Amino acid sequence: FLSFNYLKAEKPSYSRAIPCLSSPSNVIYYYGNKGDPEPLFLNSGVYGLSNSLLDTPWKKLQYGKQLFSDVIKHSQNLQKEDLVQELIKLLNNQDPQLPDPAMEDQGKDYVLPFLNKYAALCVRCPGYGTRANTVILVDGEGHVTFTERTMLNADITQWKTSTYQFQLQI
Repeated sequence: FLSFNYLKAEKPSYSRAIPCLSSPSNVIYYYGNKGDPEPLFLNSGVYGLSNSLLDTPWKKLQYGKQLFSDVIKHSQNLQKEDLVQELIKLLNNQDPQLPDPAMEDQGKDYVLPFLNKYAALCVRCPGYGTRANTVILVDGEGHVTFTERTMLNADITQWKTSTYQFQLQI
């Protein structure tokens, strides 16, 4: 891939002198060094990032966005810890999303059975694959819960989960 994706969230400045310019919503931008030359403003919605650019039309990415939307739709009664666990579970989904013409086209120089191993949200292959899952929750008061589940020593049976909480300076 040899690329990177960058997301930037900003809380807009409020103008006391010109109230009509005030906006209560956050502003989010996306930039990928293999895509558009300028950062993209993201409207409200669900977006997907995998080992490619924003919203690459892979079936696994579309599937992940749908699973995410389903979790969020049913999250009103979940405690924060339960929501984090549901999202970690989603990120570890190994159901292959085949056939995927977009993935096959992008990987046309690879052998098809090799490519098919990468058609799930969570990839488990020797020497390559999902090594960490990260869930970042930000509430309306700017409280952040950052949870990361990391594989230890490339052993799929050993994981360490770390959670950090902090307050955004708004």
